[in-house]
Amino acid sequence: MKEFGIAIGLLLVIEGLLYAMFPSAMKSMLNTMKDLPIPKLRSGGLIFALLGFIIVWYIKR
Repeated sequence: MKEFGIAIGLLLVIEGLLYAMFPSAMKSMLNTMKDLPIPKLRSGGLIFALLGFIIVWYIKR
């Protein structure tokens, strides 16, 4: 459970840095995402979740 907390913390640090360093680009990206159809957002989210799982599995083995 400790590793999960560390992973969430790192996610928040990276996301926070992106918003702090590139606020206009992040705002533009969010506006673009607003116009994407739900199936595309869902499939993109699943792809990134799978990619993240594979990276963690590879590092932990």
